[in-house]
Amino acid sequence: MKNPFRGWLLGLLLLVGWCSPLLAVASGGGSGGEAINLTGTGFGITALILFVFAYAVVIGEERLHMRKSKPVIVAAGIIWVLVALAYGQLGMQEQMTAILDHNLLEYGELFLFLLAAMTFINTLEERNMFAALRSWLVSKGFSLYWIFWITGVMAFFISPVADNLTTALLMAAVLMAVAADKPAFVAMGCINLVVAANAGGAWSPFGDITTLMVWQAGLVKFGEFFALFIPSLLNWFIPALIMSFFIEKGKPAAVSDHEEVKQGGFIILGLFIATIATAVVFHNSLHLPPVLGMMTGLGVLQLYGWYLKVSDHNPGNDTEEGVGRFDIFNQVQRAEWDTLMFFYGVILCVGGLGAFGYLAMVSELLYTDMGATWANVMIGLLSAVVDNIPVMFAVITMHPDMSHGQWLLVTLTAGVGGSLLSIGSAAGVALMGQARGVYTFGSHLKWTWAVALGYIVSIWAHLWINAALM
Repeated sequence: MKNPFRGWLLGLLLLVGWCSPLLAVASGGGSGGEAINLTGTGFGITALILFVFAYAVVIGEERLHMRKSKPVIVAAGIIWVLVALAYGQLGMQEQMTAILDHNLLEYGELFLFLLAAMTFINTLEERNMFAALRSWLVSKGFSLYWIFWITGVMAFFISPVADNLTTALLMAAVLMAVAADKPAFVAMGCINLVVAANAGGAWSPFGDITTLMVWQAGLVKFGEFFALFIPSLLNWFIPALIMSFFIEKGKPAAVSDHEEVKQGGFIILGLFIATIATAVVFHNSLHLPPVLGMMTGLGVLQLYGWYLKVSDHNPGNDTEEGVGRFDIFNQVQRAEWDTLMFFYGVILCVGGLGAFGYLAMVSELLYTDMGATWANVMIGLLSAVVDNIPVMFAVITMHPDMSHGQWLLVTLTAGVGGSLLSIGSAAGVALMGQARGVYTFGSHLKWTWAVALGYIVSIWAHLWINAALM
């Protein structure tokens, strides 16, 4: 039975939002598209409650069997209706439009960048590039100890290019293939992969959505991310070293697996690397947004995809027209659309809360009262519970006045903080599904103390190595 009190409360909040005076307008706020302080109004309170409720539904995605994009997209629309009503009462529609346009531009650049990157990754997967790598690892007959270290090292160095989620899934497939009958080893191996993939993604603009957002916002230049390499390496190596003492000895059962890279696989890999270089050059030398370089590379991939289509005349692949079945738009279709739509909802929701002044209030609480270092450490801990994407977007939107080294610190902590819990990152959630019943929240929690030690050491290393930037 539905609770009538909930509906009554929501109606009351909407009524208060409509009738109450709009409190505490910041002096000068609202000019030039800046947010004003409407946190004490009914509109603002309703928007905050709505966002918390929508995100609670996101957290319950596995239990509710509802894709995470759905609640936040609906919440985003309603929140911006509330923003429009609040700003309309003040006659500030132009400022509201400027804030909304800024958020849409942020999302548009992120969406197209990720769509291009996902298409490249999907095409490499279709050309058997990842399957061939897995086949090579499985067939080498490594011991369990060396499989633990090899998969961790590869995850750390592949994730800066292929993103942490794809990398974790690829390496976990290796673990499942060689040691499916050893659940304790698979569980520890998955923890190692989650930490390695998240740590590897923290020192590259392409390794994680949060680092990409920081780079696209112009807060950290491409080459400056490499200052996080040693702290990120320590973040993974410390817990990996501790866990390695508890890995059972011996070799897994022999596995015969053979996969070959399809035609054009290595060329597409080269095109992907060239596309990344193009995005960097566009951004650093021509002051163009990185997304323009990525989309140009996607266009080249489409042209090469046409060549593969017309040159593939294997009888098993031919269509009625006599050309190969390869179609680059099939790889575009396979993009993580739920994730891309989720980013839309999150960015618009957080942007709406920013328009009400909540981000400015949080920025004052964290970065003024606590100080930048402790605030950025807390951001990392928060990302272990709440997805790091809205957390990082909120920080970027707040744009606190802090040093270059502090921007690197929050990039590090937001990227690796999610490793503290299995639910703290996309890689962890994905591996809980791939190794269902083996890698669980509880199995990860047993080693959270070791992961936390790596988190602390990585922060200390950054504060020491990059002290000149602080």
